[in-house]
Amino acid sequence: MNEDPIIIIGAGPAGLMAAQQLATKGYHVHIYEKNKAAARKFLVAGHGGFNLTHNEPIDTFVEKYDAHEIQCIVRSFDNCATVAWLSSIGISTYVGSSGKIFPKKNIKPIQVLQAWLDHLKHLGVSIHYGHRLIDFDTKSITYSHNDITIHQNYQKLILALGGGSWQKTGSDAAWVPLLESKNIRINPLQSANSGYNTRDNWKSLEGQVLKNIQVSFNGSKKLGELVFTTYGIEGSPLYYLNRYTRPFDFPLDIQIDLKPNMAINTILKQLQSGGNVSSLLKNNLKLSTTAIALLKKLDKSTFTDPQALARAIKSYSIPVTGLRPIDEVISTAGGIPFTELNENLAFHQFQQVYCAGEMIDWEAPTGGYLLQACFSTGMWVAQAICNQDRS
Repeated sequence: MNEDPIIIIGAGPAGLMAAQQLATKGYHVHIYEKNKAAARKFLVAGHGGFNLTHNEPIDTFVEKYDAHEIQCIVRSFDNCATVAWLSSIGISTYVGSSGKIFPKKNIKPIQVLQAWLDHLKHLGVSIHYGHRLIDFDTKSITYSHNDITIHQNYQKLILALGGGSWQKTGSDAAWVPLLESKNIRINPLQSANSGYNTRDNWKSLEGQVLKNIQVSFNGSKKLGELVFTTYGIEGSPLYYLNRYTRPFDFPLDIQIDLKPNMAINTILKQLQSGGNVSSLLKNNLKLSTTAIALLKKLDKSTFTDPQALARAIKSYSIPVTGLRPIDEVISTAGGIPFTELNENLAFHQFQQVYCAGEMIDWEAPTGGYLLQACFSTGMWVAQAICNQDRS
């Protein structure tokens, strides 16, 4: 029997989930993390509301992912399984009005993480902080700790090193040149769940929110809200559009429907009823102050022409010039393509080395889908190892 431990590189949600499942099955598991603490990006993600997964039916849920492989993996450990797992470590959850699933109110992100780490400690998982991966081969890893280089054999190796966004959390994609040096193909990392830089300056609207709108590009549409910033526009429906705009050359135009639940003919009828245009927009169409201020940026001939204004309300064009820099965005697209991995998420040329989490090339919007896929890939790899040893 192989006495070497299973080694996991990265103490983020994918690595921690793999460790839990393996330790539950009796494996000797060591996690090596370059930071001084676990799951820093996991905690940072909780600053805006700790959305852990989503309450959609699974068939709808998996449609949010761009690759068939990740859809199958998420089905195998789905949103219901995540809720059950959270409950098993003492974290109760509730479903928000939008369907997002959160820890019960007054449970902070650090409390969720601490409950998880306590559970792993109880299972015998060892986490070693301040250890940076330098290299690996078919039997051992090389890492540095306190300026000392150390070699250690492994039974199985799981890489859960994250993507390339939010470098301050340790998610710096330093693994890319290492894997490329081993002739493993990496699809270039790109900004995902990103705001857009815009051609126009929105200083007069900075910080203001457009609610209950629909954004669209080239036939892809998403309801939600957006906020104006110093550089352009942000918001979850815009993040959704990233994957559809990324293949095209910038600049390009994104369309905003300010009244998605109202037909253009109905809007036109209201605008033709007579009276001050601003009053009609406010009182008849119930547009917000922010929406009206946006429309007032149109040229006078459009703003005072009911037909042209109705078209603008249904399709207000905002020229965008690009996505935000990778380090500022929520997640990254690109990474290790599924073609470099077998069905167990192990490398073809390194059959004992597995990958989990955001370093694999899949993409999903915010709303719980990113974390869910990290949980699911960690569980998938761990279960594959267990199944292989049983066979």
